[in-house]
Amino acid sequence: MIRVLQVTPRYFPDSGGIETHVHNVASRLAASGVEVTVLATDRSHRLPRRELADGVVLRRVPAWPRGRDYYLAPGLWREIAHGGHDLVHFQGVHTLVPVLGMLACLRHRKPYVLTLHTGGHSSQLRGRLRAVQWRLLGPLLRRARRVIGVSRFEADLFAGLLGLDPQRLTVIRNGGTLPAAAPAEPSTRDGESLIISVARLERYKGHHRLIEAMPRLLAARPDARALILGTGPYESSLRALADRLGVADRVDMAYVPPGDRDRLARTLRQAAVVVLFSEYEAHPVAVMEAIALDRPVLVTVNSGLAELVEEGLCRGVPSDATADDIAEALAQLLAAPDQPGQPPVRLPDWDQCAAELLGVYEAVLDGRVP
Repeated sequence: MIRVLQVTPRYFPDSGGIETHVHNVASRLAASGVEVTVLATDRSHRLPRRELADGVVLRRVPAWPRGRDYYLAPGLWREIAHGGHDLVHFQGVHTLVPVLGMLACLRHRKPYVLTLHTGGHSSQLRGRLRAVQWRLLGPLLRRARRVIGVSRFEADLFAGLLGLDPQRLTVIRNGGTLPAAAPAEPSTRDGESLIISVARLERYKGHHRLIEAMPRLLAARPDARALILGTGPYESSLRALADRLGVADRVDMAYVPPGDRDRLARTLRQAAVVVLFSEYEAHPVAVMEAIALDRPVLVTVNSGLAELVEEGLCRGVPSDATADDIAEALAQLLAAPDQPGQPPVRLPDWDQCAAELLGVYEAVLDGRVP
């Protein structure tokens, strides 16, 4: 039996793409016979230190500071050094968690792999420093037995920046599966056309761009209503923006707990259009879930989102699109939401994602990765 430790900065009940990814692949790997332990940090210092669910052992260690995303968690070293696992899999590259973890693996001669899961940041300075951050991590990433990108964009980015060995670099895309049993609901409510922007409430996620487009969109489509689906520190700013533009009565906000997959599916099924106007996404889980539910999706053409537009899975607007441009694109989709685009590629699902990860684990432990 393969014993794998998956290390992630955050896990349920925190919400986000990495949390959803780890939950889905860990439970499926456990069902296939892999002994999976998830090691996460806890900045609140209130969550249980150990849990067992869906055959997966979850362990948490305290992290500091509580209000930042640095995730300094000294307890990771002991868990990794003395866990008795065959392989360590780091999920995400943008915090201090994989840095400390990879150093522990090197010190104690444990093989490790890493899935990049890169993302943007609401701080412009932090965003500009990303490339520097990745280069500083180069020596640790080059020692990984395999580096996994969740999109071709992400894999190509790191191959170019760090000169990673192609034999140690692969692409395993996020799944997009939501419960099939969730009842389909009409895409309008009381005659309204619902537009859902789903992501954590951070500035770089672009929810404000939907709100800014609402005055122009309502002039053409008085039935339009926006739903901002998520939670995060930018909520008060978004509400203030809607008030200032006079569209607060046409903009709702809601939050679906990450473990409530049925409710998320039911909510997304109500959308006439799902949008994500983010500045940076490697391979957004929320978009894949909307596509899997056959919802029309409109995104900004950048980073890994451009890849989805190229494949015909989403419609796109330029990254520098104005509010009027976005309103016009939305009006066109609302007028003809079922208009076919390019024939879509086969969508990856979480079963496929977990199976490909298991193949990586077996290759690493069999010595088939140089």
